[in-house]
Amino acid sequence: MSNLIERHQHIIELIKKEGNIKVTDLCQDLNVSSVTIRKDLQFLEDKKLLFRTHGGATISNPYIADRHVDEKVTLQAIEKQRIGEYAASLVEPNDCILIASGTTVQFFARNITANEGLTVVTSALNVALELIHHQGVEVIQLGGLMRKTSASVTGVYAETVLQDFSCSKLFLGVDGIDVNFGLTTSNMMEALLNKKMISAAQKTIILADSSKFGKLGFGKICPLDDIEQIITDSNISERTVAAIEAMGVEVTVV
Repeated sequence: MSNLIERHQHIIELIKKEGNIKVTDLCQDLNVSSVTIRKDLQFLEDKKLLFRTHGGATISNPYIADRHVDEKVTLQAIEKQRIGEYAASLVEPNDCILIASGTTVQFFARNITANEGLTVVTSALNVALELIHHQGVEVIQLGGLMRKTSASVTGVYAETVLQDFSCSKLFLGVDGIDVNFGLTTSNMMEALLNKKMISAAQKTIILADSSKFGKLGFGKICPLDDIEQIITDSNISERTVAAIEAMGVEVTVV
């Protein structure tokens, strides 16, 4: 398919179906060079038909603005509830886990049943409040500067305290997941704390609804191959799942 108009039509149809596309995949589909594809994407972005990203393009603006936790908790609530229910089933007796900030992990905390011997270390006030009524759950609230938009702490104090912990699992919410760039959040300080959390856990599990894929936040947390598992909803595209699994990351669709 070498005709310019046909190529552009194919790209538009594919991005509408998948939500985001990669330059390498388009090169294979259309049998043209990466230089040609990048020129096509630039032309289509100039026409406001897509947004270019690192190594590809997406149908919607990939850059995320920081929003208050009270607003985000109402978005994709059904999907977050399903993700939270499944994630809660991974908590084991006498477990010691880390829970980061966000509304998806709040749904996870809400679904944790009373578990004797469970210890939870968290940076998020809303997560701690969900668990405080469980008599069998010990909650360790990290200290530091409280971000009002996320109801969670950040900063050197929380990062330093984490050096004294070794947890079996980290349940991490993110603002964006890009196959090429990795995991991101809208706040740089939160990204730094998330990195320390990953170092303090044996396994990192990402809880993210499908709207987070193809999105980019300001602060990079880590590349995708630094984590072990992603739990998401069924609206994620098969192409995205395949690309992530090819990196050795388990993708659980609920």
